[in-house]
Amino acid sequence: MRYLAAYSLLALGGKSSPSEKEIKQLLGAADCEYDEDKAEKALSALSGKNLEEPIEKGKKQLSTVPSGGVVAASSGAPAAAAGGDSKAEAKKEEKKEESDEESDEDMGFGLFD
Repeated sequence: MRYLAAYSLLALGGKSSPSEKEIKQLLGAADCEYDEDKAEKALSALSGKNLEEPIEKGKKQLSTVPSGGVVAASSGAPAAAAGGDSKAEAKKEEKKEESDEESDEDMGFGLFD
């Protein structure tokens, strides 16, 4: 992925077809490792193409990925709407607070000791 990112940065910087040497220099300046095999593979995949072609192809592929989802209601809302038991909710909160205090005790010291 770093080779594609370096290629993209160089292309956006004005290089119409960045070379392997230029990619190696850019990654070296960013203190990244360089693997010749991976760089050659990335360059061969992009050779003869302008940068916009693979980007447009990727956008088309991403448009088919579902990105919507169902928003979950909070746990207190259904109980309150149905006239839920407030004592049960208070017990849950109390247990939660106790578990937070216990986690401090496990460390052997408190935050403000």
